[in-house]
Amino acid sequence: MKAIEAKGLTKTYESRIGPFSQKRLIRALDGLDMEAGYGSITGLLGPNGAGKTTTVKILATLLTPDSGEARVAGFDVLTEPDQVRRRMGVVLDATRGFFLRLTGRENLVYFGMLHDMSREEAGRRADRLLEQLGLRDAGGRQVEGYSTGMKARLSICRALMHEPEVLIFDEPTAGLDPISAKEVRDLLRGLRREGVCILLTTHNLWEAEALCDRIVVINRGRVVAAGSSEQLKATYGLKRVVEVEVFDGPARIEGAEVGVGERGNRVFRFITEQEPGEYIPILMERLRGLKIGYVKVREPSLEDVFIRAVGERSEL
Repeated sequence: MKAIEAKGLTKTYESRIGPFSQKRLIRALDGLDMEAGYGSITGLLGPNGAGKTTTVKILATLLTPDSGEARVAGFDVLTEPDQVRRRMGVVLDATRGFFLRLTGRENLVYFGMLHDMSREEAGRRADRLLEQLGLRDAGGRQVEGYSTGMKARLSICRALMHEPEVLIFDEPTAGLDPISAKEVRDLLRGLRREGVCILLTTHNLWEAEALCDRIVVINRGRVVAAGSSEQLKATYGLKRVVEVEVFDGPARIEGAEVGVGERGNRVFRFITEQEPGEYIPILMERLRGLKIGYVKVREPSLEDVFIRAVGERSEL
């Protein structure tokens, strides 16, 4: 059983635009299919307006699709929403949803009790999470005095209070300093090892590539690419580029693209599937006698995949 399964999801919004408030129908989801497994992190990527937020809100039982079906932890989001909520933790807006005059710890205890935890059990769980997310010293302070980054970490604590088996995060490290962001990434990796299913939306493609076992790219309400980062790079034929700056060299070298480098000198770009340790010594032997400025290796990235998959920017 998959932790998350969605089939044929559609959702249309009515919008009014222009000086005369003309009615316009916006198709946010157009037959979207996706899945995510236990013990894995799935990244949901796409340009603004692609349908990411609509998708996660449907999975979180906050929005009803026009058609299609979705199941979380084996339960239908439409007919069994209470069962879904018991098994899911969600962070959609890290800065909202708290009682500002209560302390961070009091907020967590309250939300824990909403999940049928005793006050004592909720308190112990809150203390562990505050320690884990670097908020131990701030747990006794009112939330209204928290910074944006502190609220983001507290929102993650809140999502984890009832030990859910499925987690949905929207930009989990947005607004965090580098140390806090690393702590959150390490936490997500730890939860994955415990068998939790994590679905996250992010515009940080480096983070998605570093964290996610599987990537789902959506555009105009449909999935346009899905697979591991390496699988997607292979699908789009993306290869490693070795860039060599040459002083006073030949105008052309067979098998290389030629251009101008960052220092204004001629640069040759060689495309290869070989590992750098294997390819560069062979290349240097081939270029023996030329005056070399620098050698750079550019690995294909998830950004390259994203651009290939999405193409032109969508405007939903």
